[in-house]
Amino acid sequence: MAHLGARVSHMAPGRVHIVLPARPEVTQQHGYFHAGATSAIADSAGGYAAYTLFPEDTDVLTVEYKINLLAPAVGAHIEAIGTVLKSGRTLTVCQLEVYGVQADGERRLVANGQQTLIRVNKPAQ
Repeated sequence: MAHLGARVSHMAPGRVHIVLPARPEVTQQHGYFHAGATSAIADSAGGYAAYTLFPEDTDVLTVEYKINLLAPAVGAHIEAIGTVLKSGRTLTVCQLEVYGVQADGERRLVANGQQTLIRVNKPAQ
């Protein structure tokens, strides 16, 4: 996330927001945010949302996710929101949303999806 320039803007149990400012490095040839950048912050938002509900001695890994790109991702930044739908002993399911946010605060849903994550024990140090 640091390489992309993304940052966590909100964290609560089961919900995380990640913001990615517009820069040429994260856009494609038409100036829209690249689908890879959009997907990366959505995946991370869901992963961190799940992690907020896990015990301290565990880690999280994405098992699978599906994302639908609904509209060109444009704006001053994009914001991914990961929300836990179901947290289980082993698997957790999250909803993913990504919004294009204009400088004036206008928001438009540009992607949504669903993700399954697995809780794993941290490796022994």
